[in-house]
Amino acid sequence: MLLISGSERNPGRFTKARKEFQAQAPTWVPFDPDAVVVGSGIVEIGLGTALVATWKQPARRRLGTLAAAFFVAVFPGNIAQLVEHRDAFGLDTDRKRALRLLGQPALVAWALAATRK
Repeated sequence: MLLISGSERNPGRFTKARKEFQAQAPTWVPFDPDAVVVGSGIVEIGLGTALVATWKQPARRRLGTLAAAFFVAVFPGNIAQLVEHRDAFGLDTDRKRALRLLGQPALVAWALAATRK
């Protein structure tokens, strides 16, 4: 999922077409939004690639834990997009942005469950 998401959406992270991604960078984060977008894209692609390439335990379980931690780490950006009413990726209403938040715990659970023994 990370690799597919990363390969489909991430090319925009590495070009000048980053505005949609920057809408997810919270204004209160003390880093340049561009650095947050590029850095999180690199991590997302790296985690996805590692999960596809790693099948032996306990390394796969550790990767699942890292992927879950990544989903938790980006959650404040999703919250910021909601409370700051920032449109991006078709999330142009508070209802859509709020519904997206409900999927985040499922991603955390998926990352942990898919990498169990």
